[in-house]
Amino acid sequence: MADVAARAGVSRALVSIVFRNQPGASEKTRQRVLRVADEIGYRPDSAARLLARGRSRTLGVMFAVQQTFHTNLIEGIYPEAERLGYEVLLSGVTPGRSEEKAVEALLSHRCEALLLLGSFAEPAFLEELGRRTVAVSVSRRVAHAHVDFVHSAEAKGVRQAMEHLLELGHRRIVHLDGGRGPGSAERRRAYRAAMRRHGLEAEARVVPGDHTEQSGIETGRLLLAERDQGRPLPTAVLAGNDRSATGLLMSLIRAGVEVPRDLSVVGYDDSHLSHLIPVGLTTVRQDAALMAEYAVRYAVERLENPGLQPREAVLEPKLVVRGTSGPVPGDAP
Repeated sequence: MADVAARAGVSRALVSIVFRNQPGASEKTRQRVLRVADEIGYRPDSAARLLARGRSRTLGVMFAVQQTFHTNLIEGIYPEAERLGYEVLLSGVTPGRSEEKAVEALLSHRCEALLLLGSFAEPAFLEELGRRTVAVSVSRRVAHAHVDFVHSAEAKGVRQAMEHLLELGHRRIVHLDGGRGPGSAERRRAYRAAMRRHGLEAEARVVPGDHTEQSGIETGRLLLAERDQGRPLPTAVLAGNDRSATGLLMSLIRAGVEVPRDLSVVGYDDSHLSHLIPVGLTTVRQDAALMAEYAVRYAVERLENPGLQPREAVLEPKLVVRGTSGPVPGDAP
């Protein structure tokens, strides 16, 4: 700022007024200061200015690099944070970078609050983190942890998917499990409950897996190998998320199985991945934009009202029917 002031022939205080867009400088002086700043490549350091006031006004977002649904959430986080006057800093989790490391990186950069997308962390870690700072867990609920929670009504989403398949005549419905993934336990319970409710408990089958394409590919190979040994294919598979559903479709289509004529597939999330496959994936939509809005708003409201206790938002999911689900095959027993 001293360099700009010297070159523009004004005081440093006047430069500060211009950069803060405060009254006190003529339009001619304002334009001269801005032109000089542009000529010498000066940019105000907003982070330093905020820290000088004791605030960073930055929200840290921990996300899994390979999870497509997290990309959808991040797209919604940016505009809501900007609307409320906050910056966003991202820190990714990868197979070689733990959640703990991603979180500590955000805290070391003075993020005021953390948004945790699809955390796998132990409940004790979330509880301790929630006592250290304002934190919001998105897509995963942990009882009694001192953090805000934003997630969809998992059981309702699964019930919608199951009712859709059952109305199409399906009875041999397999669930490709999401393992320890966010929402997986609730989705697994809801699947079993739906099968019981319709007198199909004997047909219920949960295939272990996780929220990756590879899990879907391996499940497809398993079902095809069983078919070759005389066990009929299921007529439908409810996958734990869109990524595993996509991997399953890859295996089936490569083996000549026609979807949905021979077998129906339903995913979960309605991530942008579900729109990319040629026939379009039937899936349960989680409203990523609304989830992001709640997460940012909860974090900011607790930052600006320190006495506010953590809250929980449970959002309604919606089945989106596309091209991978259809009537049960006519020759299916």
